[in-house]
Amino acid sequence: MAMKQKTTKITATKATTPLRDQCLNHCATLGIPLEPAALDELLSRAETEGLPHLQFLDLLLGAQANARRERGVARRIREAHFAEDKTLEAFDWQFNPEAFDRVRIEELATGDFIRRRSNLIVVGWSGIGKSHIIQAIGHKACVNGYRVLYRTSAALLSDLTASLADKTLPARLRRYASPDFLIID
Repeated sequence: MAMKQKTTKITATKATTPLRDQCLNHCATLGIPLEPAALDELLSRAETEGLPHLQFLDLLLGAQANARRERGVARRIREAHFAEDKTLEAFDWQFNPEAFDRVRIEELATGDFIRRRSNLIVVGWSGIGKSHIIQAIGHKACVNGYRVLYRTSAALLSDLTASLADKTLPARLRRYASPDFLIID
């Protein structure tokens, strides 16, 4: 009677680290904050729904990429130091319909003038919504990936005058020249 011999197959991967743990380690190395429970949930969903590889990868990376984009927008808005949280969606276009060309303002909100490195000057009577509009355009610029800094003219002049006294004017000027879009209200 011939006896069958069992053969042991040795794989090239680490015997002590399963593939799931390796994937979690890869994510940590790449700076992708992925919780093990979230990966397990996605793996289970991919298995039960029979998701194609690219769709699974999109689910895995898409949520993390969106979260990173949202954190970047929030950081840029916070660093802009807006006086108020103003958006174009909250602007009352009927309050003074002759004051602003809505189509032109919405075109400015795309930030194309920032990309072209053009200046923008908004002038008009007091109380028509200039500050709201310019902060809303700045807010959209933050969403579009531009670095913005908002200052009132009084705060800017006060800061520059103080920098003369403590001899930090060159550093202050560099700070005001560094954002993509400097708003002086």
